[in-house]
Amino acid sequence: MDCFIDREKVVKTPQELAEHLQSVFGDDLSYVDLRGFSEGSSGEVTSHHLWMTIGKSRLLDFVDELGKFDFPNFHVVSGDDEGDHISLYYHFDLYRAVERGVSLHVTVCVHVPKDDLTVDSLFSRIPGVEYSEREIQEMFGVDHIGLPNKALVFLPDDWNREVFPWRRDETAPGEDLVEDLS
Repeated sequence: MDCFIDREKVVKTPQELAEHLQSVFGDDLSYVDLRGFSEGSSGEVTSHHLWMTIGKSRLLDFVDELGKFDFPNFHVVSGDDEGDHISLYYHFDLYRAVERGVSLHVTVCVHVPKDDLTVDSLFSRIPGVEYSEREIQEMFGVDHIGLPNKALVFLPDDWNREVFPWRRDETAPGEDLVEDLS
């Protein structure tokens, strides 16, 4: 049986964990999807992926709640310009499973409106987010409140900080900044 243990040693299956998060965050969660994945010919489910969308004001609370069950192993923040907002996807794994080879992948999405491009940084909880958050800042223009180092990671120091390479709007690079490499 694949399950996770919280600090009180209460066993939680991925479904129970998803239900717990829904009960804690209620209407602040606008999307929840749990999927099982199998490997090999046995067809046995060896991992689960939980997708959730939460209001940006609850992101730190969400990570804190995950931390009650296991330290959320952070992978990366990815993003997408979706017109009136930037969607940020925070990717984690929880490994504290009873059975070897069973894991729970958690992706939490936060919509950041373009008229308020700020979100709390996870740096105070997980310092390893620094480079991902800095990348999102320089490529999309999202300011991570509480991130101590906001220096550019990939773009040159003299880059115009009003141009965001991964945006699809008027702040995207113009033709003058695009080179044909063919």
